[in-house]
Amino acid sequence: MTAAERAHRARQADALCVQAYAELGGPEAGVALVAVGGYGRAELAPYSDLDVVLVHDDGVELGELATELWYPLWDSQWKVDHSVRGFTEMTAAADADVRVALGLLDVRHLAGDPNLTLRLRTTVLADWRRSARSRLPELAAMVRRRHEVVGELAHVAVPDLKEAAGGLRDAVILKALVATWLVDVPHVELERCRQALLDVRDLVHAIAGRGVDRIAPEVWSDLAETLGLADAAAAQRHVRWNGRRVAHLTRLTWRRVDAVLARPSRPPGQRGPQLEPLAPGIAASAGEVVLDGRVDPASDPLLLLRAAAEAAERDLVLAPPTVARLLAESPPLPELWPEEARHLMVRLLAAGHGLLAVWETLEETDGMARILPEWERIRLLPHASPIHRFTVDRHVIETCISAAGLIRRVARPDLLMVAALLHDIGKGGLIEHSVAGEPIARAVATRMGFNAEDVAMIGTLVRWHLLLPEIATTRDIEDPVTVDQVTRRITSPLALALLAALTEADALAASEKAWSSWRAGLVKALAARVSATLEAQDAGTELPEPSVAELPVPDALARGQAPVVIRVEGRDDGSRVIVMAPDRVGLLADVAAMLALQRISVRGARAWSQGAIAVSEWEVTQTELDPALLRQRFELVAEGKAKATERLRRPDPDGLDPAVAVRPEASRQATVLEVRAADRPGLLFHVLSAVADLGLTVRSAHVDTLGPQAVDVFYLQEDGAQALAEGRAAEAAHAVRAALTQAATPTPEDHEAW
Repeated sequence: MTAAERAHRARQADALCVQAYAELGGPEAGVALVAVGGYGRAELAPYSDLDVVLVHDDGVELGELATELWYPLWDSQWKVDHSVRGFTEMTAAADADVRVALGLLDVRHLAGDPNLTLRLRTTVLADWRRSARSRLPELAAMVRRRHEVVGELAHVAVPDLKEAAGGLRDAVILKALVATWLVDVPHVELERCRQALLDVRDLVHAIAGRGVDRIAPEVWSDLAETLGLADAAAAQRHVRWNGRRVAHLTRLTWRRVDAVLARPSRPPGQRGPQLEPLAPGIAASAGEVVLDGRVDPASDPLLLLRAAAEAAERDLVLAPPTVARLLAESPPLPELWPEEARHLMVRLLAAGHGLLAVWETLEETDGMARILPEWERIRLLPHASPIHRFTVDRHVIETCISAAGLIRRVARPDLLMVAALLHDIGKGGLIEHSVAGEPIARAVATRMGFNAEDVAMIGTLVRWHLLLPEIATTRDIEDPVTVDQVTRRITSPLALALLAALTEADALAASEKAWSSWRAGLVKALAARVSATLEAQDAGTELPEPSVAELPVPDALARGQAPVVIRVEGRDDGSRVIVMAPDRVGLLADVAAMLALQRISVRGARAWSQGAIAVSEWEVTQTELDPALLRQRFELVAEGKAKATERLRRPDPDGLDPAVAVRPEASRQATVLEVRAADRPGLLFHVLSAVADLGLTVRSAHVDTLGPQAVDVFYLQEDGAQALAEGRAAEAAHAVRAALTQAATPTPEDHEAW
């Protein structure tokens, strides 16, 4: 698929339109059939619509032409989007709606009066230029809203070639901005990327057999084959690279538009750009950081970092020509960076939101190869985890931006920022990325001039940046063994504070789901326990055993006048359901069944006894739950009327066998059972039911979801509150595995929700 093929399709469509117009005796004066939008640009994909308008001078009667013209077009292979407009009506619509104006900037004559088409095109273009200063803010707001909704072509999992940031719509808008004469765009570069995306869209149409702009995951392999690329990953890099280039040009151009619109009129007699000195050799001009000519680039290898840091901190544009000149004339950084270079790098990373645009400029101009050649490892690398909203490289920058807001919490912000930059540098290989990334991070930190102790700290942060969330979401925080798992690796309060901040920044950059209030609370609680342990170790004192704060038991329940008490506490992103009932084996399974049958997603659970009363707390994702309704459903389950086992039996979505393992190293007080299976309603119920059938109690349950897979951990004890013997633990694992396998067998029972 090439531009020539698109032009050929346009010529075929043109011939059809000309023939239809001629056969109906369309007039040669006062009326014209024109193409607009993509058809106006002669860029028809295999399943594009024909956007055509029959335009006429005011007062000209069209007769049957206005209705009969479309029949032969409808009978063809093309989908047709048509309209009939008078000249004044057409120009008024363009003046009232910026989207109409954009479409008419590409108007092209098909048949009829060419002078009318020329007059329409000239009028619309003149109006666009004359009103640009007042209309561009509206257009900018439209672009921002679209980007927020659709995401970025370079980063979203299912990219939209047309509407995403960096897509074909943005490329068209860039050409419209150039048409205002207010700003310019590197035309050759833009056109190369635009044509590449048009080629991809043509192939996506051909593969799908219909007019689609979104690239589904299963299409990448076919796309790679038709593009002549090695594999699906190469196809992704090709598409995302071109999308990122267009997105970069889009952001850069809109920043320049903002600068033009905000610029006061030049004082009389002033010639040339006005420079505002920022740092040695660096100045600001019209919202961009440039060289001021006072420092010879050949004499200062730090000019590039200095310019980047100043631009990011002030949220200014790092002018691409400035970077290009520095790369050509300034010497490279020495193998061991001087202290000033390291400080400039930290300033750049800690700049906050201004970092993103500057980093993109460094990437797009190959400046990053000068500063951090290891960056190429993760450039445009897709994330394997569905919780991530960006590719690996963009995620890292978002992590730095989030970390910049946390630097006042830590004693060494410089170590936090460099660790944020390097925490995912090991991705893309066969070795687990935190393991692979540690030696790379140590090498980079050494090159930056950190001392041996700081290099070791950065390496530790990269190696264990997943430790806190993994432990917090899959282990009982109150178990001493859980804390030991952290303190064996994180041995100082400074390392813990840095790791906690890095964990939060990493999660915030991934997605909202990755740092919910529930997950944040677990991580912070674990960090507090570890911190207390480290302080006790330093002081040579023993840490007191954790205790569960008992909840007041309602009188009705204590006197046996109520079978269960259920309370709901609202949270920002979910609820906490507290259940109290007389203690018995199988109670937790009944509560899990109640929640599953109500389609309530559980994120975590904790249980303990207060005398004869069992108390459990359940963190769930839903809000505004009705305690009375939950109590009614629980009683039906407890009485056996809900038929929970049958109603919650359903096929395993991925068809894989569940993985059930005993983790003897995870606790000395209980037996830890880890279950991995496809996430589905009722999973927690089937596990707890199997455990209850063996007469075992559950001290706590920790529920997490990684994409489509549930990773659930259960702390099991015998009735006397001791850990299970080896044979008993094996029996429990076998029972849970069997229960989940049977639960995945379809039955003819009625599965409708209540």
